[in-house]
Amino acid sequence: MSTTDVVSPPPNEVPDQAPVQSSGVPAKQVRPLASVTIVFAGDSGDGMQLAGTQFTDTSALVGNDISTLPDFPAEIRAPAGTLAGVSGFQIHFSSTDIFTPGDTVDVLVAMNPAALKTNMKNVKDGGLIIVNEDAFEATDLKKAHYAMNPLEDGSLQHWRVVKVPINKLTEGAAKDT
Repeated sequence: MSTTDVVSPPPNEVPDQAPVQSSGVPAKQVRPLASVTIVFAGDSGDGMQLAGTQFTDTSALVGNDISTLPDFPAEIRAPAGTLAGVSGFQIHFSSTDIFTPGDTVDVLVAMNPAALKTNMKNVKDGGLIIVNEDAFEATDLKKAHYAMNPLEDGSLQHWRVVKVPINKLTEGAAKDT
């Protein structure tokens, strides 16, 4: 047995804890979902429409049914990092027929505090929020009207939050180009 094999319970038996890999590390639990709604949100110019379109194309290529809702800011070139300048792209996908772009959001990808603030109310309790932690500096928080950093003040406790240093990773990836 390799270290990536999952030890499963006997058939028809419900495990009383998460499956464990042979290495003793808990295995990731996979839950089948009927459908998923994702919102990519950031400033106009951050590539949210492109990211959403790429995700949509890939989802369609693997055979999923899709419905999308691009969300452009009403203001023409609102100041970067402000609530008025948030651009978003919502995709609802499923292996079965779907007819709307989704009512509640399962996953939010927020590139800055304004994108988080504008869209977090639509994320279901227990949903996943992926944030670009590099964009949560004092000036960015002020533009989004945050008195405290939501990544540190406990206000996101109803969701699963994954902080990713997207700016640093992008700069590192583009360093030698």
